[in-house]
Amino acid sequence: MGDREFDQDSTAEQVSEGIDLRGRRALVTGASGGLGAETARVLALRGAAVTLTARDVPKGEKVAAEIRSQTGNDAIDVMALELVSPASVRAFAEAYLGRHGALQLLVNNAGVMACPLSRTAQGWEMQFATNHLGHFLLTGLLLPALRAGAPARVVNVSSRGHRFSPVVFDDIHFERRPYDKWSAYGQAKSANCLFALELDRRCAGDGVGSFSLHPGAIVTELGRHMSPEDMAELRSRAPAGGFVWKTVPCGAATSVYAATAPELDGMGGQYLEDCRIAGPRASADAEVGYAPWALDPDAARRLWDVSEQTLGVRFAG
Repeated sequence: MGDREFDQDSTAEQVSEGIDLRGRRALVTGASGGLGAETARVLALRGAAVTLTARDVPKGEKVAAEIRSQTGNDAIDVMALELVSPASVRAFAEAYLGRHGALQLLVNNAGVMACPLSRTAQGWEMQFATNHLGHFLLTGLLLPALRAGAPARVVNVSSRGHRFSPVVFDDIHFERRPYDKWSAYGQAKSANCLFALELDRRCAGDGVGSFSLHPGAIVTELGRHMSPEDMAELRSRAPAGGFVWKTVPCGAATSVYAATAPELDGMGGQYLEDCRIAGPRASADAEVGYAPWALDPDAARRLWDVSEQTLGVRFAG
C-alpha cells in the first residue's frame, strides 16, 4: 500500500482507507460508546463482521443499529460481557465459540480508570481485574478461534498512564500498601503492554500477533469516576507540554491501525502511539515513548504465570 504515514491527527477511517476486511471477523470489547464504538464502526465500514460486547446490551444494540445504518454492513451483533466476572467471561467465550469458529481481530478496548478502591467478589482490585485479568481470560479462551482465523491480531488498548506504575508483583491488589487510584491504573495499563508482549512471543508462530497502544487523551466515559481534583492531578502528571486532546475518531485510529495495518505484519509485541510504533521514553519528561517496565520480557512472563494462577487456568502456548 506504499509508504503510509500517520500522526496524532489521523482518524480511524484514514488509517484503514483501502483495507478490505470482507470475510474477516472482529470482536471489540466495551463497544457501547466512545473509542470502542468508533473502532467497531470503522472495522464494519471496511467490511468486517463485528461483535460488540457491552455490559449494557440495550445500549450496545443502539450502537449496533447505528453502525448497520451508517455502513450498510448488517453483520453486526452484540453480546453481553462483564469482564470483572470470570463466570461472565467464560459464558461469553462459550457462546461466542458456539457461534463462530474463527476470529481474526480481537480489540481489548474496555476498561475503567482511576476509580475509588473497590474489589471483585474474589477480592481482586477492580482496575487490575477489569483492565487486565478479564481480557487475559477472554483472550486465552478465544485462542482456538484466533488460531483458526490466522493470520489474526490481538490489540490491547493501554495508555501512557502505564508510566504511573509498573506491575507491583509483591502486592498487586493493594492488600498491604495504601491504595492509590493512579498507581492502580498505571499497573493495570502496564499489564496490558506486558500481556501483549508475552502473548505475541507465545502465539506469533501460530499466526496470532499482538500489540498494545496508547490511544491518546480523549474525553469519553472512561473518565466517569474522575472529579475536577482528579483532572488537576492528571494534568500535573502530564509531560511539560501537557495533553493534546483528541477527538474520538482520532482516538480510535491507533486501535484500528494496530488491528489492520499490513505494514505491522510480523511486528507484534510492540507498543504504538499516534498510529506508529513507539520507542522507549527518552527521558522522564518526554511526551512520547514507553516506560522500561512496559516491555520487559521477564516481567511479561511473570505476569502471564501470575494471571494463570490467579484465574486458575492454563493456556497452551
